[in-house]
Order: sequence, then C-alpha cells, then structure tokens
Amino acid sequence: MLEHGGRLRQAAAQYGIPLADWLDLSTGLAPYAWPLQPVPAEVWQRLPEEQDGLEEAARAYYGADSILAVAGSQAAIQALPSLFAGKRVGIVEPCYAEHRHAWEAAGFVPESLGSEDVEAGLAHIDVLVVINPNNPTGRRFTVDQLLGWHSHLASRGGCLIVDEAFVDPTPEDSLAAHSHLPGLVVLRSLGKFFGLGGARLGFVLAAEPVCQALAERLGPWAVSGPTRYVGRLALADWKTQQDWRDRLAADGWRLAELLASRSLAPSGGCALFQWVQDAQSISIYESFARQGILTRLFAEQSALRIGLPADESGWKRLSLALQPVREFR
Repeated sequence: MLEHGGRLRQAAAQYGIPLADWLDLSTGLAPYAWPLQPVPAEVWQRLPEEQDGLEEAARAYYGADSILAVAGSQAAIQALPSLFAGKRVGIVEPCYAEHRHAWEAAGFVPESLGSEDVEAGLAHIDVLVVINPNNPTGRRFTVDQLLGWHSHLASRGGCLIVDEAFVDPTPEDSLAAHSHLPGLVVLRSLGKFFGLGGARLGFVLAAEPVCQALAERLGPWAVSGPTRYVGRLALADWKTQQDWRDRLAADGWRLAELLASRSLAPSGGCALFQWVQDAQSISIYESFARQGILTRLFAEQSALRIGLPADESGWKRLSLALQPVREFR
C-alpha cells in the first residue's frame, strides 16, 4: 500500500499529540463542511439503485452525456489498466503515485514523461496518463494542449486519460465536455473540491463502451446508497459550489502569500494546495509535526504539499508554525 495524506492517527501516535489537537493540511481536500442533509433511514435500508437521480445530477454538473459512478476515482484508476492489454503507456510525472502503481500491478512498464517530454513521447506510446491540475505540483495543461495530445493518440487508436480530481475550482480547465470523444477518459472526484473524501464517490466520463466495460469489471452496487444520496444533493447545489469556488480562490491565494512571506514561496499549486520545494523540506515537515500540523512530505522531490486551514484559528496556527522556518536558512 502506498502512503497518502490524511494519516492523522499515525501522526498522533508518532508525535504524542492527541488526535483532536492536530491541524491536518496533508490531504488537499477543501477544509470546509459541505451543508449536508440527514440521510433518510430508507436509504440505509435499501440496496443502491441507479434510478435515484445521481447520474442525472452528475451529467448536469459535468456537462457530459456518458458517465459511470465509482467508489472514488481510485476505483477507476485501479480498473482502467485492464482495458488496455498490450498497449504502451506513458505517465506524466511526478504525479499521484497510484496511477503508476495500478499500471505496474497489471503487468505494464509505464514510461515516465516530464511535461516537456510528452510531444516526443507520443510517437511511441498508446496511452497517456495526465493529472490536470497535477497532484502534487499543481502544474496545469491547457484544454487545447490536452486535446492536441488526444487527437494524436486517438488517430492511432490510442487513449488519453486525464485525472481531474482537483479541477473543480477552475472548471474551465476541464475536458468533461469533450469526454464523449473516442480515446478520451476523464476522471472526476467528489473528495477534493466538495470536501467529501469519506464518501468515496467519483465519476468516469468517457464513451459509453468504456463506461460499460468498467461497470462490468467493478460489479453491482459499486457505490453505496448513502453516498449516492449525498452525492446527488452536492452535485445539484449550484449556490454552494460557486460560493466555494470564490472562497477557495481567495484562500489559495492567501496561502501562497503567507508561505512566500515566510521564505517558502510556492513553486506550484492550485486553489486547494500549494507545492513548496525546499532543500530543508524534511526539517520543515518535522517542525510542523512537532507543533501538531500535518503536511504531506515528498522526500524524493524535497518538497511539501500544504493544504488550506479551515478557519481563522487554523490560519493563525499555521502562521505561528512558519516562524521557525527561517531557522533552517
């Protein structure tokens, strides 16, 4: 199992700080609480049914015709390699490590591509995996650039897979409206922007044959009834969505400015997190952790991914915790 952000209980045991006293900035999820309604008792008591309005709400939200609800985009990441036997795969890295892990577990040997290597790499791969915005660096690719790569691959029967888990704050960067095209698969998640990581709900946006093939592999009742209920309401709540986009844009900028003011200017990021590369990243991570603040350490890249505090008390804690950073200079 690969390590991920959000291992708060492990950090509490390791540093001897009670669970309730931590500020978790490690996941990149929106830190606010979505205004959820109580789940009716009958939703818990019945098997999930696809005629409950979730798919309709998702089609309206994403502007896509063919979709498949999955138990978080992670479920799709693990199942997708089974559709591409014998294909040559490239992954734009560094990126969310579960992509490489899934392809390798399925017997593939993916080629690692830097963003500057993609144009040349398209000549000898069949499937390209891209995260946009990238996790963890925040690097963005334009819609036109991605569609150009897709066109090149699709002309040879290839496929572009775009993981858009962090794109909701900037929907203009999404390929969702193009997901009906052959050779294009778009992955979306309700965990990040909606702050509903515990619900485990995501969507595959792709041509109907791809969605059908994945559905057969994932089996019946892939998403629980309560999750479907919560997801349908969240996807239809246009007002809260816009409020959160405005709030995330402001808080993302605030975080970048705060880090820069403490000699930790981000080298990348998006509305939900900032990416800081620093030779002292391990020492900075440890300094935060000793103060009960959990960030996401990427030791191989000498970098930290730092998410957003939820409220003013969290912002104050982070600001105070950044003071000792100058000691590492």
